[in-house]
Amino acid sequence: MHKRLRIRASRAGYSESDGTLVILSCGAQDTSAILSSLHDAQVDTIISVLTLCSVPDPQDTITNLVLDVLKPGGKLLFYEHVLSPLKDVAWWQCFWTPLWAFLLDGCRLDRPTHVYIEEVGGRSGENVWKERNVWGKEGEPDECLFWHRAGQYIKA
Repeated sequence: MHKRLRIRASRAGYSESDGTLVILSCGAQDTSAILSSLHDAQVDTIISVLTLCSVPDPQDTITNLVLDVLKPGGKLLFYEHVLSPLKDVAWWQCFWTPLWAFLLDGCRLDRPTHVYIEEVGGRSGENVWKERNVWGKEGEPDECLFWHRAGQYIKA
């Protein structure tokens, strides 16, 4: 998908040649490789769109990305399908997750990713978020098996 990403980024005024776009070929969990690719510089924005559902250890990955890669004042933007707060919907999400994950490269329906993001704390336990804003997908019923949350968090 890198070719398509480069085309879309170029249309929006971003490019690798001027340093406004960096496309990484590592997983989100590999924060040392990310920082190395960025010459140990932190970033203004991290965007996650339907990806954290398949990260092997999402809580640690999200925490490390926020603490190590995102600069103070930086934004974490996300759009993810997440575990429903409705017990009957969550039951079905958990029921289907093993098959779903097998068929769709580790994607899990049963992760409360939005909660993982909310709960990120500093290494000394301090609050890392200056601002938080989370919302649902417009028109999506609460009973949806693929329940989504979107959000914008700003690091303190």
